Amino acid sequence: MRRVVITGIGAVTPLGNDIETTWENLTGKISGIGRITKFDPSGLSSRIAGEVKDFSPEYFIPGKDVQRLDPFIHYAAAAAIMAAEDAGLVSAEVQKRKSAKVGSQIPKPAITDLSLVTRHSSLEAAGIVIGSSRGGITSMEKALIRAQSTEHRTQTSASRPALHALRFSAYLMSSSTISMAASYISMRLGIKGPALGISTACASGTNAIGEAFRMIRHGEIDVALAGGADAPVCKLAVGGYAASGALSKRNNEPQKASRPFDKDRDGFVLSEGAGLLILEELKHALKRGAKIYAELAGYGASSDAFHQTQPDSAGEAIAISKALTDAKVSTDDVDYINAHATSTPLGDIAEAQAINKVFGKRAKGIYINSCKSMLGHMLGAAGAVETAITALSINKGMLIPTINLETPAPKCDLNHVTSTIKKEINVAVTNSFGFGGVNAVLVLKKFK
Repeated sequence: MRRVVITGIGAVTPLGNDIETTWENLTGKISGIGRITKFDPSGLSSRIAGEVKDFSPEYFIPGKDVQRLDPFIHYAAAAAIMAAEDAGLVSAEVQKRKSAKVGSQIPKPAITDLSLVTRHSSLEAAGIVIGSSRGGITSMEKALIRAQSTEHRTQTSASRPALHALRFSAYLMSSSTISMAASYISMRLGIKGPALGISTACASGTNAIGEAFRMIRHGEIDVALAGGADAPVCKLAVGGYAASGALSKRNNEPQKASRPFDKDRDGFVLSEGAGLLILEELKHALKRGAKIYAELAGYGASSDAFHQTQPDSAGEAIAISKALTDAKVSTDDVDYINAHATSTPLGDIAEAQAINKVFGKRAKGIYINSCKSMLGHMLGAAGAVETAITALSINKGMLIPTINLETPAPKCDLNHVTSTIKKEINVAVTNSFGFGGVNAVLVLKKFK
């Protein structure tokens, strides 16, 4: 069986427009959650979100494409290009896109001309697998609002609306489809291997990484760009999730709203962004002298077969066990779990129960944290960014804290990390669970 390693990371998150800034702010216990600014949230029960800040898609894609594509594709393309650069698979004369602090202003550069990019020879045959929960929901909402506005104006000026009054962009359908993120990146980087879009709710990014991992392991491809992207901070998504009772209503304390495993948690905070990884067959990576963050060793997926929105710990436990078996590691080997832990009353309990089912008494000795306490819930991007953070934690020997965890809920009493800890990590697990009872789990190892 071929071994698979992580050789590149790219991210756009509420805590930074690259993975370095995101990591710095996570270790600094900084929250990326605030009052929604992308639309007027007045009237909604939840008026907070984790918004991407000061992001300029023109750094990565031509202006005409910015206009034609949904923001979730902007984020995905940016993360993909950064991951490919990080892995040394492409090199271009582009300015660094780092921001020292969240919210800092970044000067607008010229458009990156990827026709001048030097590509590694193996990139053309690579695969791309990108997950998204909501796809182009922002573009769909904007198109409907424009159509309704046009229809209203026409109806008030004549007895019947003109047949030509409702006009939609010729790019609306292509730019909002979930698979277009992978397709567009293939066009930008000249990748002609399989390009797949996956949508399994909040597990989308993790499933995407897992399926790319399988393709490499089984010899179909040597290199893959894999991860997730979502841009759901719009009235339709926020209102819809709020109506289901899933979102936090802690509007007056947005930075304290996401409280994984805390007894006072009241729901998740919707966020946006993207996370993309370069996965590579080990011998291929070593041959070209690539740096290696961690080894991706196991993948497990399952379905609860239970309920549309309520999670079931038994189904989650199956996915965790499958991933451990796939990685050929025992429960005694696991040092750290990056929990899905969205801060919902039912979800956090179910995950804690699943961890206890799989690990038994060992659960009390495993370090557990949740990136969502600072990032919020990035939906299809969440699992991908959390896999990246897990790889960095292994590589750097450091665990990030879970903030806002003041009093662990009685049924969520685990070995929580609430401050930055230096710790050698040999084996780590990262969980992702989504609406419909879809579960995806990855096992990462320190590369040796």
